[in-house]
Amino acid sequence: MRRHPRRGEAGGEVSEASSDRAPSGHTPSAEAPSVRGAEVGRRIGVGLMYGLWKPRVLGAWKVPTTGPVILAVNHSHNIDGPMVMGVAPRPTHFLIKKEAFIGPLDPFLLGIGQVKVDRSTADRTAITQALAVLEHGGVLGIFPEGTRGEGDFASLRAGLSYFAVRSGAAIVPVAVLGSTERRGRLIKGLPPLRSRVDVVFGDPFEAGDGSGRRTRKALDEATERIQKQLGAHLDHARRLTGRG
Repeated sequence: MRRHPRRGEAGGEVSEASSDRAPSGHTPSAEAPSVRGAEVGRRIGVGLMYGLWKPRVLGAWKVPTTGPVILAVNHSHNIDGPMVMGVAPRPTHFLIKKEAFIGPLDPFLLGIGQVKVDRSTADRTAITQALAVLEHGGVLGIFPEGTRGEGDFASLRAGLSYFAVRSGAAIVPVAVLGSTERRGRLIKGLPPLRSRVDVVFGDPFEAGDGSGRRTRKALDEATERIQKQLGAHLDHARRLTGRG
């Protein structure tokens, strides 16, 4: 499996170095982002995503209704995060690169409960906030590839396995398909208005092996298990939607 460099990359993933250096005994309770804000963000997302495009949502019922959950989302377009935020059945706190928090977007994204990640350093604040989301039984959204690309889960960073093993949260794979097939006429950087975008939620699964180990070897093994699960879900989603 190809490894990414240890320096964090774009797309809202906490760097591998961050997960290595995270203090093992810290308590994230006081650092949780606003759940009410995330619910406001979800409602805004519903209006925007269904107003601009035609989302077809499959398998949303598979997302556990309570308890900590990690949505592992493929990432090929900037609308993937807002799309999942709008169609997910529960309010979601996404890990988002700090470069997106510019101008009025900074207070807005923080206000709707999103987590700012500094990809140039071991961002302990982001790690603490992300763990707090899961500790409080919330939903954390992660782009496990670490950066926008082909969206095929071909290479994963260690952040997803760290959060999953550390928290014990179930991982729900999410495939967003159709966001990059065509470019819009009015806004070239976005899919055509009123075009269909498929969002397919998969079956939840556990990343750990049940031993509770948090060693580097355990995280590497968890990453391999996660990659197989995410790849299989993406293949299934493509067949299901006819976008193979």
